[in-house]
Amino acid sequence: MSSLAYQPGAVIRATVVFLTMALLSACSSTRMAYRYADWGVNWWVEDYVTLTSEQEQRLAQDLDNLRQWHCTTELPRYRQWLDELVRDTRSGDLDRARVGYHQQRLFDFLPGLLEQAAPAATNLLASLSDEQVAELARNMARNHREMEEKFLLDSPEARADARAERTIERIENWLGPLNTRQQKIAREWSESRDQQTEIWLEGRRNWQLALLEVLEDRGSPGFREQIRYLLVNSQEVRGDAYTAMMAESLEAMADLMYELIEAGAPSHLAHLEERATELRGDFRALTCA
Repeated sequence: MSSLAYQPGAVIRATVVFLTMALLSACSSTRMAYRYADWGVNWWVEDYVTLTSEQEQRLAQDLDNLRQWHCTTELPRYRQWLDELVRDTRSGDLDRARVGYHQQRLFDFLPGLLEQAAPAATNLLASLSDEQVAELARNMARNHREMEEKFLLDSPEARADARAERTIERIENWLGPLNTRQQKIAREWSESRDQQTEIWLEGRRNWQLALLEVLEDRGSPGFREQIRYLLVNSQEVRGDAYTAMMAESLEAMADLMYELIEAGAPSHLAHLEERATELRGDFRALTCA
């Protein structure tokens, strides 16, 4: 029902970003985004660390295997969920509990993908040289500084306005243009997330530093399990403040979507139904060949 917050910080997260892009992108680009996910991951990884030709080949094969699993196993689950969303939207059966149900269904797709992505990420990370790990650390620090400059240097008022605009843009991707009352609800909700950006950035950096610490001992027998833990238990690694924020935000997000639907017109439900129907059609058209 809403955009997921994926934070680029290492190759692990990139895999998830591009394989779930179809749920978060415009309908017209869904199939292309999915089919070219492996290219996208390679392009993103190269922005953080320069790979050898052997590493590129291994990563390409691992990503192809991951995508084949995802296409065969997960896409049917996506289609089933979208079938339910279309039916509920068409019938108007979107009370608070049902909105929360659909949000949870969307988030439930993530754990299995993270588990399956771990081997591909581990294979690449285990192959990095000391020079590549140092390059990765420098680029992570650079990217973090850029994110702080982008999100934190403006005045609190400007940051609040920008956060509200991002919130409204994501919502309108599902509901269409918001009316005056809906915009007010969305802005008030965004204002209540006052410290969310700071907590998100801190958690993001905590995760990066934890990864770099694990990379110092890439040859240890427990390395694969440590990488899997970082991936599957990302929230815990990001810190208590991040974990608490996410728990509160998920419930608040469901409340927000319900309030927006209640404050909307039939055209908003029609737009939601159209978006879900288009996504369902895109996923049905995808093949696993």
